Amino acid sequence: MIDGFSLDQLRTFVAAADTGSFSAAGRQLGRAQSVVSQTVANLESLIGVTLFDRSARYPVLTKQGRALLEQARAVTRAMDQFKARARGLADGLEPELSVVINVLFPSRVLTQAVAGFQLRFPDTPLRISVEGLGAVLELVLDRTCAFGIRGPIGGAHPDLSSEYLLQVGYQMVAAPSHPLAHYRGPIPTKTLAQYVQLVLSDRSKLTEDKDFRVFAPKTWRLYDLGAKHAMLKAGLGWGGMPVEVIREDLDRGLLVPLEIADMTTASAITMSAVYRTDAPPGPAGRGLIEELIKASSQS
Repeated sequence: MIDGFSLDQLRTFVAAADTGSFSAAGRQLGRAQSVVSQTVANLESLIGVTLFDRSARYPVLTKQGRALLEQARAVTRAMDQFKARARGLADGLEPELSVVINVLFPSRVLTQAVAGFQLRFPDTPLRISVEGLGAVLELVLDRTCAFGIRGPIGGAHPDLSSEYLLQVGYQMVAAPSHPLAHYRGPIPTKTLAQYVQLVLSDRSKLTEDKDFRVFAPKTWRLYDLGAKHAMLKAGLGWGGMPVEVIREDLDRGLLVPLEIADMTTASAITMSAVYRTDAPPGPAGRGLIEELIKASSQS
């Protein structure tokens, strides 16, 4: 029966093909040449295909053998991956890793960290959500995500532990056509109050009725950083953006920095990894946090 062959027979077939002889395959597998030869012969008998031409001094793959070799490799490789994943799960490795990232966190730092994570945990599926403000904490607190990267939301939460990552530069800006772009000196609150401030918001109950860096009573609330960026450049209002996101706009004069009387020209937002104290990340989660710390230190 063709279903009767074993993984060991496939491994022996691959070893013989790779080493070029049954004796060399035996040395690689720690077996006698006769055992290797018989194992391959048994496989050939079961599948009804001659894998090696034995007419010369050394066995040579037949046309059929060459056709089956890569599939044999794929089967043995898949089984190796299966066993490695099973060992990892038995040791506490997460079946998958879900994390939530603050929308202001630098994309290049995240990308570098994920690249390092992929090398360390190639078989662990990664699920990344991007949220703002309190929505990050909510997804961690309700255990939807193993950990999150928090940004501008004040105060420590009693159920969460945090690890510092980096600071993100944050700049108040307006389009060059906006009236505030032509104001000389620090802009007082009474002047800001005359114009619409574009404010990034979320739907989290943790930040309901709370504002961060809001100086004007006239606000438009947006849930998407890209939409806020586009509206700022269109002159529809003024507001803050991560410096890294608008660096090119500032260089090209598409956005103008604003000096606000009640804050420094450029402020910084502290970003930290946060997770439930009673449910710290497993090996994969800890690995991604380590990669985030490493990438942040190089930014």
